[in-house]
Order: sequence, then structure tokens, then C-alpha cells
Amino acid sequence: MLIPTKSGIDISAIIVRKKTNTTPLPAILFYTTYHQGTGDAIFGKRSADRDYIGIVAYARGIRTDISNYKPYENERTDIYDIIDWISKQPWCNGSVGMFGGSYTGFSQWATAKNIHPALKTIVPQVAVMPGYDTPMENNVQMNLGLYWSHDNIYKKEPIRRSLPFEWFENGIAFKEMDSLAGYKNLVFQKWLSHPDYDDYWKDMVPTPEEYTKINIPILTTTGYYDGSQIGAIQYFKLHNKYNKNANHYLVIGPYDHWGGQRKPAKNLMGYEIDSVANVNMMELAYDWIDFILKGKAKPELLKDKVNYQVMGTNEWQHSSTLQEMNNDTLTFYLYNKTLTPQKPKPRKFENQTVNFKDRENQNNYYTPEIIFDTLDVSNGLMFTSKPFEKEFSINGSFIGNLFATINKKDMDISLALYELMPNGKYFFLSRYVGRASYAKDNTKRQLLQLNKKESIPFANTRFVSKKINKNSRLVILLNINKHPFEIINYGSGKPVVDETIKDADIPLQIKWHNDSYIKIPVWTD
Repeated sequence: MLIPTKSGIDISAIIVRKKTNTTPLPAILFYTTYHQGTGDAIFGKRSADRDYIGIVAYARGIRTDISNYKPYENERTDIYDIIDWISKQPWCNGSVGMFGGSYTGFSQWATAKNIHPALKTIVPQVAVMPGYDTPMENNVQMNLGLYWSHDNIYKKEPIRRSLPFEWFENGIAFKEMDSLAGYKNLVFQKWLSHPDYDDYWKDMVPTPEEYTKINIPILTTTGYYDGSQIGAIQYFKLHNKYNKNANHYLVIGPYDHWGGQRKPAKNLMGYEIDSVANVNMMELAYDWIDFILKGKAKPELLKDKVNYQVMGTNEWQHSSTLQEMNNDTLTFYLYNKTLTPQKPKPRKFENQTVNFKDRENQNNYYTPEIIFDTLDVSNGLMFTSKPFEKEFSINGSFIGNLFATINKKDMDISLALYELMPNGKYFFLSRYVGRASYAKDNTKRQLLQLNKKESIPFANTRFVSKKINKNSRLVILLNINKHPFEIINYGSGKPVVDETIKDADIPLQIKWHNDSYIKIPVWTD
């Protein structure tokens, strides 16, 4: 059926009700940008099976006229109108909840900019934050921006898997990648025209003032290995920052993008998750909605506002804030291939050279696994701590400040954090990727000065919780992006999307100064 909106553009929807339910019921809205066919009705049926009215509503243009579709841009108004229509139907008791992940998670935050009175709760799972974690992360563009829009909007044949490797090998500009697919992707091009985290992106999600008015109960779920994790947690942080009475719960564990919104994989990229982590996030979402809309018991897992599974302990921990998860901070300086707790004297540096013309080798590409027998340094620099004398837990996101002198105006930096376990295997914990010219302000590019020592702070890294064993070490792998899956920043100072291999005549020369440091939040007994 079609749901009318004030824009004059109707929204395609599926309504699912039990024939035996003849009295008005609360409704659960699953708003999606994906059209998988007749199977989409399952999202409504699951709700109807739990004695709700189940609604699956599609983003403007999906299943209607695709020319009306503008990803991320119309959810704020369209979902308000959808909820308004639902709340006035004779089969609805006037209460509406929302749940779902990824784009569906984002859509709930978009409608929270102006909450309809009938909307009583949202469960944004693995929610993307446009411009913040997709289609770029810390201002570093990903080729996901092309793949996603190609499949979801233009409905073309899947892009051949070799395409990013073709782009990497021939060295054309990132903005020309769609030409290898044989057409100009207008959505991809529009996104590339906004390399700053500017008003185009920020207008899609709540403003500080709007966060103060979000007073409905919220449950956020995400995972340590969820590609959208930094956005999902940023919503949580901002809501609590601007609304001191935010009724907002967070659940995070060893899940990827799928596991953070559905049923987790017991073997996650080679890691056998603890048994207590095997929590069905869709069932948790329904239990939460039952709690809010039907007055049933609060899900047992939600013992406090922050609920996190500490990998390796087979336990969940709970705290009232993100800050209370830790009672100490480990500080390490990057010095002489080691992570040392003492600030080095005298001041020295490590050299790194990156030849962007060399396409026989890649920098900073790692296989999608969590546990490694050996670590591929890939032309990067590895820094290793001494073995720890007792176990502790890392809880949260590492931060730090790099100090570097380079012969170019910019670079895209990667930091990966590992545990080197006593058995000699590496356990991947967390990663940061970011553009140096945006390190101090993601809304404004500030180019580096040639051959001058620069400060490059970083904080927007991925959250993780894991027990670090006695005799383990921590390892940082520091590198510069040069691989097929994210843009290549050649450092010319031009818009990075315009740069080509012709801008690679001079290799990037870096001096990483030994007053560079990282800070890791921990809990110690």
C-alpha cells in the first residue's frame, strides 16, 4: 500500500496484522532503504507474531519512483508523516516503536530530530552516522560509497570484484572510479563533493539543541567489529552530553555489523566468542519494546546504562557511564619500535617512506580476521610493549597524539592495536583511520606545513573490551593508507578525490617523532 506524506510523494509500505487481533494495538515501524522482494514482509510478520501491528515502510522512491530517492536526506520529514498516519489508523492504539540496524538505525535518529508524539521508543542498532562513519570515516572516503549506491539506488548488476583493484593499479582519481563501472554515479559524486563534515551531513542527524529534547527511552546496540560502531556510539555520547537526563541504554559486545542487529556469529572472523555473548540482538530489541510499550519486565541484560561484554572473561559488565568503565589509563610513547611508558629523552624519530607509484605493494591492508599467526607489517612501523606482569582489561577507545614531519601537505593515517598473546598469536583489538589535515577539526581542512613538525591528535577510534592476559604485550601498527578499499591521499594539497598517480612523483617521507603517544583506558584490580 501507499502512505501519503506532506511532500506529496507517497511511501510504499507493508502492513501486517493478526486476524485474531481485533482491538487497537501498538505498532512497530521498520523503516528501510533496502528492497529485497517479498521476503521484506518478515519484518512486519515478526512484530505481528508478538501482538503488534507490524509495518515495513520504504524510503522515498524505493518500490515507487527511484528518481525521488535521495539517501539520508528525507527521513526527518517522511518518517514523521509515516508515524502520523500510523497513529491515526483504527488498528493502532496511538503508540509506535521503531527498531532496526544500519540505515534503519540512522533513520530513527533522523526522525528523533523532531519526534512525533506517538513515537514512544527507538532501538537504533549499528546505526550509521552519515559523513561521520560512512561513506567516509574521519574524512577518509571508502569505496563503499560507490558500491552501496550502485546496488541500492541504481539497481545495476553487481560491480565486479576486481574493480577496486583496477582503480588501484591504474592510478586514476578516486572520483573517476565510477567510470570503471561504465557510468557516472550521481550519489557517489555528491558525497565526494562534501569531504568536510559539513552542514550537508550534520543536518541529517540531531543538533545539540535537538538532543536536549529527546526524552523517549532508547536502546542502542553495536559491536566491537561493527563497521558503523563509531557512529552508533557517537549518537550515545552526544545524547548523554546534551541531555543530562537521557534515558538511553547501550549494549556492545564481540559482534560485527550483522551480529549487532541480528543473531551473532559464534565464530566471529576466527574468534570463538564467549558463550554469554551469544545474545540475539533482534530478540533483545523486541524485549525492550515489550518493556516500553507493554509494561513487561526490563531485559535482564540491561543492568545499567552501559552494558559491555569483556572478551575472554565470559562475563558482562555494567556501568552508568562510559567513563566509569575504567579506573586507569595506560600511556605509551612510540619509541625505537617499542611502546614505552616513559617519555623518551633525547628526542628522536623513526623514518618511513611511502612510494605511491609502487602498485606492486600495498600499505595497511589486513585480512578480515581477528586472530593472526603473524602480523603483516605492510611497510608500516610496529611498536611493541614489554610483557605485562598481571592481567587487566581494556575498556573503551584509545586516543593519542602523533607528532610528524613530512615533505607533503597531507596524509591518511592508520593505527591498529593488537594484543600479542603469550602463545605468539596476534589478537586484533581496534583501529583508527583518519586524515591528518582534519585531525584538529573534521569540519575544516587544515593542510600540514612542509618539513615542519606537526601535531596530529586522534580520538575517534573504535571501542573494544577485552581481558589482556598476563605476559601478553600490546602492539601498535602505524601506517599510511595505500590499498584498493579506501581513497589514496597523495599529499599534494589538492582535493584528494582529484589526485592521481601523477601526484606521486615524490615519495612521502615521514619522520615520526618519539614524543608521539597513545592512551588506552583500562580496568585493573
